[in-house]
Amino acid sequence: MKKLNIAVVASAVCVLFAGNACAEDLVFTLKNGTKSVLTNFYTSPVGVNEWEDDVFGKQVLNPGESMDITIGDGRETCKYDMKFEFEEGSNLDTTTDTQNLCEMSSYTIHE
Repeated sequence: MKKLNIAVVASAVCVLFAGNACAEDLVFTLKNGTKSVLTNFYTSPVGVNEWEDDVFGKQVLNPGESMDITIGDGRETCKYDMKFEFEEGSNLDTTTDTQNLCEMSSYTIHE
């Protein structure tokens, strides 16, 4: 019963403040379908002219691997620009794409 009360209070707070703090996180699986190491992955809501921080941090995504990505920036937008950078010496150039991340559960980057 105590857990139910906490959930009700949390819901009430979201309704009262109806702001970005209650926006849902965007979660999807990023798959590297290339033969190169994906070293950096940036996102930014469409219309924002600067890239956010590298989602990977110090991690990389090796060929054939997948990683769960969470964008918890508090925004209520679904359309994001994405930028992919590959390891130095790779035959792949930096790639960009725009997707509605609310409508997808996975995204595969291809050569």
